[in-house]
Amino acid sequence: MRRGEGDVAHGGPLAVKTGFHTGRSQHDKFVVDEPSTSDDVWWGSINVKFSSAEFDRVHERVVAYLQHKDLYVQDLTANADPRYRLNVRFVCELAWHNLFVRSLFRRPLAAALPDIVPDFTVVCVPHFHAVKEVDRTRSDTFVLVNLAKRLVLIGGTAYAGEMKKSIFTYLNYLLPHTRNVLSMHCSANYGTDRDVALFFGLSGTGKTTLSADPKRVLIGDDEHGWSDEGVFNFEYGCYAKVIHLSEEYEPQIWSAVNRFGSVIENVVIDPDTRMVNYEDDTLTENTRAAYPLVNVPNTDLSGVCGHPRNIVFLTCDAFGVMPPISRLEPAQAMYHFLSGYTARVAGAVRSDNPNEKAGPQATFSACFGAPFMVLRPAVYAKMLGERIARHNVRCWLVNTGWSGGPAGAEEGVPAGARVKIPYTRAMVNAALDGSLEGVEFRRHPVFNVDVPVSVPGVPAELLDPRGTWADGEKYDQHARQVAAMFANNFRAFEADVPAEVCAAGPRAD
Repeated sequence: MRRGEGDVAHGGPLAVKTGFHTGRSQHDKFVVDEPSTSDDVWWGSINVKFSSAEFDRVHERVVAYLQHKDLYVQDLTANADPRYRLNVRFVCELAWHNLFVRSLFRRPLAAALPDIVPDFTVVCVPHFHAVKEVDRTRSDTFVLVNLAKRLVLIGGTAYAGEMKKSIFTYLNYLLPHTRNVLSMHCSANYGTDRDVALFFGLSGTGKTTLSADPKRVLIGDDEHGWSDEGVFNFEYGCYAKVIHLSEEYEPQIWSAVNRFGSVIENVVIDPDTRMVNYEDDTLTENTRAAYPLVNVPNTDLSGVCGHPRNIVFLTCDAFGVMPPISRLEPAQAMYHFLSGYTARVAGAVRSDNPNEKAGPQATFSACFGAPFMVLRPAVYAKMLGERIARHNVRCWLVNTGWSGGPAGAEEGVPAGARVKIPYTRAMVNAALDGSLEGVEFRRHPVFNVDVPVSVPGVPAELLDPRGTWADGEKYDQHARQVAAMFANNFRAFEADVPAEVCAAGPRAD
């Protein structure tokens, strides 16, 4: 507050603005290409090569920039399971960035701090801007990941999520490659008999909302590892998307966010009353809140649990054609894990593409987290498939998006409506508690998945996506278009996975 970095909002959270960048700068992220790691990295548009010499030059310039400046340093740990613990040092130019990471990672005991040797270091300098002609970056913003030196340099952006995701990126390399631990972009919770459930999904699909269930115990909301012993949380906090946050539908998240010590990013507050307006997307649709897990009631703060009984893949289908819930066979689970599908409404997240068309836009993100996957996606998919088979895990695909039509009206096609959160919760609960065991399922002719004909507490007509459309033929046309998108996207993985996985996807013909 003394440094003018933010304002205290009603209830106590620190309200900050991140400036020009209100989300990750995915096109400004690079991975250093050096001999000890190069052969293992999934090079391409996600992991873009950056030379060691260029990295060293930027590092030297950052160090020179930081001389005689106040710095804020935290030694924290990632990975709840002590067998895989990682000591992380964060060096920050902004004080609120240190509060952010202190909310998201585990804090060692004060007595242990003098003896900590960092396994990984993140240096975040938002006010240092690269010179792209000198530093060989794409812009004045950069996220440089050096796996060999275990060092990340972040500059030109104040978006705090870059620090969090840099740790996830490193763990996505380290754990599968050296420790036989599957790293996952998912939330986790368990019920009264410790039946663990994992929720995979991209931003806006409901991963945080559905895992924060007052009837179940939360393990974590975003990143986990799956070892031979079970599942463990990477973090000790939550980084929730809070646009349209509802006290009625998301009471646990509401309570966790609106208290002293939480950090809310780019959320509009009234300058006089300091009341927060979670409906206002003036600054960005990607409004965020960071808070420690201790803020969430009914949380297992150990961050460690057993093997999952259920896996739920979440998609927010803005085309309005996906079934609201369906059961997946193991090969289908691997297919949808590799696909990582969702569809957003164009313009909902601000784009730098002025030619972006109106209407739904499909997004495929391998393993539901492609921007952070350092190894080839098939590596993670194989590990997932092996664990599903070994532990007899039930898998589900849940559409938290639209039904009855697309997100916006088209010529001859009225707009649909988003599936209500209480219905989605009822479907997820039925899947997790075994209520669907004796229910009849029907194979969807396009999406090639098994859809239940009834779910307790859910209108039967909602379960048949075609029947919710006014024109069945229009539905068929749109469904086949989405199926074709799946097929086109999956061609990149066909050479790396078994034939039964390739055949498990939607059918466009």
